[in-house]
Amino acid sequence: MTGSGLLVRLEARHGKDREVEQFLRSAVPLVEEEIGTTAWFAMRFGRGEYGIFDAFLDDAARKEHLAGPVALALQEHGDDLFNSPPRMQEVQILANKMPVTHAFPDTKGILLTFKAKPGHEQEVEEFLLDARRVVMDEEPNTTAWFALRTQDGEYGIFDVFPDNGARFVHLVGHVPRELAKHAISMLGSVPEVELVSVQAEKLGV
Repeated sequence: MTGSGLLVRLEARHGKDREVEQFLRSAVPLVEEEIGTTAWFAMRFGRGEYGIFDAFLDDAARKEHLAGPVALALQEHGDDLFNSPPRMQEVQILANKMPVTHAFPDTKGILLTFKAKPGHEQEVEEFLLDARRVVMDEEPNTTAWFALRTQDGEYGIFDVFPDNGARFVHLVGHVPRELAKHAISMLGSVPEVELVSVQAEKLGV
């Protein structure tokens, strides 16, 4: 394991998109102070649909974040900005790529989620470990990449890019092709692909 994570989904109240985006950007200085939060991304899925993905050194750092100023701010402003309480899902980060340097802000991302066929969990996890090596070697413009296992036993990949071009290169690259090739043999569901725009980020570099 390389750490713990959180995937949070937020549904903005009608007409509150701008305020939600301002709120998410305002959280960056708060997470910058959290040594145990190694990465934090605020993202927009679509109109009125937002989310946060964070990565932590360990479970203790995740618990500290959940008791920290960002979570408190969500509670304080939640009724005004969101239709319902945040939907939080704890994840384990099985493998990752983090940047050595980070010259340009990321604007695009992908969240991919899928299930393993019963009895093929180890095969899926080995695939994700192999995928990390490919991303490290062949995708210099994939800024950060995370392989996930959710608390419900599902799997996923979350990655971010500086622009649409870098995201397109990834989408037509080795990892998606291999995942599609082995889908029938090892996956229990068709992968769900969500293209997101990155609103704000912290990377621990």
